[in-house]
Amino acid sequence: MTTPSEGLTADFALARYRVGHGKPQLGLVAAGRIRPLSAAELGADSLNDFLAQAPESWDRLAALVADGDGDVAGAGAAWLDLADVTLEAPVEPRQVLQTGANYRTHVIDLVAAGRAKNDPRPIEELREWAAEMMDARARDGEPYFFIGLPTAVAGVDAELELPGYSDQHDWELELAVVIGKRAHRVSRADALDHVAGYTIVNDISTRDLIFRTDMKEIGTDWYRGKNAPGFLPTGPFLVPAQFVTDPHSLTLKLALNGDTMQDAVTDDLLFDIPALISAASENMPLLPGDLLLTGSPAGNGIVHGRLLQDGDVMVSVIEGLGTQTTKVRAETVSA
Repeated sequence: MTTPSEGLTADFALARYRVGHGKPQLGLVAAGRIRPLSAAELGADSLNDFLAQAPESWDRLAALVADGDGDVAGAGAAWLDLADVTLEAPVEPRQVLQTGANYRTHVIDLVAAGRAKNDPRPIEELREWAAEMMDARARDGEPYFFIGLPTAVAGVDAELELPGYSDQHDWELELAVVIGKRAHRVSRADALDHVAGYTIVNDISTRDLIFRTDMKEIGTDWYRGKNAPGFLPTGPFLVPAQFVTDPHSLTLKLALNGDTMQDAVTDDLLFDIPALISAASENMPLLPGDLLLTGSPAGNGIVHGRLLQDGDVMVSVIEGLGTQTTKVRAETVSA
């Protein structure tokens, strides 16, 4: 059985959690345990206020965590085992920005999977055409963003309910950037200074609702296709940026009922994180605590020909950030 801290390599991280039916609270995670953080220890009135001061604010937490032997310090604090708490989403974003078509191999696979029945090109020729298109986009194009709803963000201990209005719900594992200092029209060179940390997000998508059939000229409908309650399982942890040495060389893996579906490295990104932050901040400020999803790699269900079903269990791992386990159930429709 996997645990949330499996694969977490940071000295410490942040999480939001509940004990029993209590209210969510902010906690400090270290050595497989969690303890509450007071406003005095945080040095801020809220999580987002704390993140606005990153990276300097992380130093205030370092003294509360592991010593050289890996023993948790702070004898006066009430440390709990992670198994004894319910983990909520580790962030409280005011804005969620999502990046479309940002993994080269992923887009090539989607083009091949969506091949028109009357397309005469052999599949390899179609893939070569898609690859050339992606290389040109990376060279001369710009990132593509759309807006997600913060209300779709959910903790890892919450079950994912599949709405009954469709049977085409899909997974999309993504590395998510958590914004620290407010970013508005920042350069690529300065972009990483505005990153407080990173977390894991599974961007659940309802495939048959993304492209409108009644008004094809409008194109995509991200509101209906991606923003049902709980469609952004997030966490389990917010890992400080200082513990992610190179966010462009992280492995991402998603397993469905034990079978690996996504297995990639972030070096396949068409636009890297500085490019994404710079472009996203050009027309709107990115605020402390906001989520910027960087896109999903190849291996979605639509390509495998296997979409989410009642009883499925997804286990998502991004190198160094821990393990996200999502249990799936179908919506219960009353008679």
